Amino acid sequence: MTPTRTTLPVHRLPDLSGRVAIPVPVQTRATPATPSTLEHFNAAPAEEAVRTLLTCLRSRDWALRLSAHRPYPDLPALLAAADEAAYDLTPAALTEALSAEALPALPPDTYAAAHTALSAAHAAYESRFGHVFVICLDGLNPDESLDQVLAAIRSRLANDPDEERLVAAEELRRLAGARLSSTLQGRGERRDRPQTTRTRQSTQTPTP
Repeated sequence: MTPTRTTLPVHRLPDLSGRVAIPVPVQTRATPATPSTLEHFNAAPAEEAVRTLLTCLRSRDWALRLSAHRPYPDLPALLAAADEAAYDLTPAALTEALSAEALPALPPDTYAAAHTALSAAHAAYESRFGHVFVICLDGLNPDESLDQVLAAIRSRLANDPDEERLVAAEELRRLAGARLSSTLQGRGERRDRPQTTRTRQSTQTPTP
């Protein structure tokens, strides 16, 4: 039986045998936010709005800026503002956001052999660049996600640190927009508490 794979952004791997970082898929931008959801966000107290925004990108500067510019007439206007604020992240804010990426639960039938390939790739990446690997796979076929992530890590290892910092910032910007869109459509995932799930043992080897 072929193991089920799922869509990820990729996050920090803990040193836990038999576990692999495959986060919950993010559904994005399929439908506009309902007026009531956007109206609630626009009218919410500042700290509530900031807390909501921090579930999408863990940069307080980014969240405060978006909260301060409410109200937004529609979701595209909010997403455009989120993009602009993400482009303007300072090095410290980018570091804050990268360090806060959390690990959601694994699907129950993720095969354990994938842990070896992903953990080695993550370790090599973090050793070279000093921060977690992030990637937005929004719109990618779930069956291709694992291979795409491994290929992306290996490709980006060839970047110099300054170049990779820009790539990571762009991936975070895309992830923030995807998460914000999902949140305001009522499909947001909790990202504030890392969770892990034991994977099923298997002798099957993942495709490189």
